[in-house]
Amino acid sequence: MPRPAVIAHRGYAGVAPENTVAAAQRAAAHEETAMLEIDVQPAACGTPVVVHDERLGERRDGRALTDATGLVWETPLEELRETRVLGTDATIPTLSELLAAVPETVGINVELKTPGTTDLRIGESLSPDERARRRAVWQPFVERVVADCRAFDGDLLFSSFCEGAIAALRAATTTYAAAPLIWDDLEAGLEIARRYDCEAIHPPRNAISGTELTATAYAGLSDEAPAVDVLAVAHDEGRAVNVWTATNWIQFDDLAAAGVDGVVADYPGLAGGSSDR
Repeated sequence: MPRPAVIAHRGYAGVAPENTVAAAQRAAAHEETAMLEIDVQPAACGTPVVVHDERLGERRDGRALTDATGLVWETPLEELRETRVLGTDATIPTLSELLAAVPETVGINVELKTPGTTDLRIGESLSPDERARRRAVWQPFVERVVADCRAFDGDLLFSSFCEGAIAALRAATTTYAAAPLIWDDLEAGLEIARRYDCEAIHPPRNAISGTELTATAYAGLSDEAPAVDVLAVAHDEGRAVNVWTATNWIQFDDLAAAGVDGVVADYPGLAGGSSDR
């Protein structure tokens, strides 16, 4: 069977300062990399910037994400450009800057992280009224993101844990592929994928039935067997299944054997056969 596509998580966050131009360029240089996964949210002026956490002072293994503090969307763009990521010389880039810096032979998975609020409905299938409200909250930011992405001629895939973001994307354009990110409710993720005719779905690694990974609690799911075979259902419905996040080659091999379409990976080199390592 073909090996899954390798999606570089934040530009292979295990070996480079995450979500930076330097990480993206380094990840794109690996022949195995099919796609880069990045996170976007707005600066104070609304410009889409590439950074994962809402707060600039969050920690990674004891090291501060940046040398600044405060909420990303309350910080002026000029100040964000001057921050240093994880103690390196790399800075937080705008989405436009990152897209311009990577070759269009590599796809980009743009995760819509937040429109500038902590009031998010993550992993939920929403009622019609709530869908409309949440779409309206996301719409201005999503339209800014889509506008920036139009300059990139490579493959683009948008994902989010929030139905409001997927709804806003579909309202803004039908040009690009979309995928709901699943947290703790597999049925909700599948329902969102159906509602917006999404091309893919992104479950956590322990949601894939028949793998050893299901025995470990992760990403809101318990260590019990999944209630639904999300891989089989998604494939029956014609959707790709890209799984997050592999941190070692054993996890990658387990997911590959199950037949997933893509694996979001923290490190390069996980896709090679174990005999080659």
